[in-house]
Amino acid sequence: MSRSPREVVEQVRRMVAGEGVVFADLFAADGVLTYPFAPPGMPRELRGRDAIRAYHGAASGRREMFRIEGVDVVVRDTDDPEVVVAEIEHHGHSHATGGPYRFRALGVIRVRDGEIISYDDYMDPIATAVLLGRTPDLVAALSAA
Repeated sequence: MSRSPREVVEQVRRMVAGEGVVFADLFAADGVLTYPFAPPGMPRELRGRDAIRAYHGAASGRREMFRIEGVDVVVRDTDDPEVVVAEIEHHGHSHATGGPYRFRALGVIRVRDGEIISYDDYMDPIATAVLLGRTPDLVAALSAA
């Protein structure tokens, strides 16, 4: 059954919330995931479901850096029926900082035949580094620039 872009975003929300959805399974075989503002150590682009699965499988340990207590999503339609803009915010407790956190990202998601063919994931690199306890890596990258 083919899912609409809004239905796919709900699956992304469930994945972020840890509700058993595998992110790579939402992508077409040749889907592309980009991180335009990727922090150090994160790829800017992943091409293909297998590459997305490999990266996110290896990076699954990052989830241990925080405990998600809630996930909110706002979906905005565009003039292109395949494309939605999703504002995804999760909150909870950061083990890196020892306190509460709120993390927001913006996704521009193109869905065709019920699968993601492109997902541009815009995350704040400073907030990402803080959430994952990687501010020294960010400082080192900025110092080298």
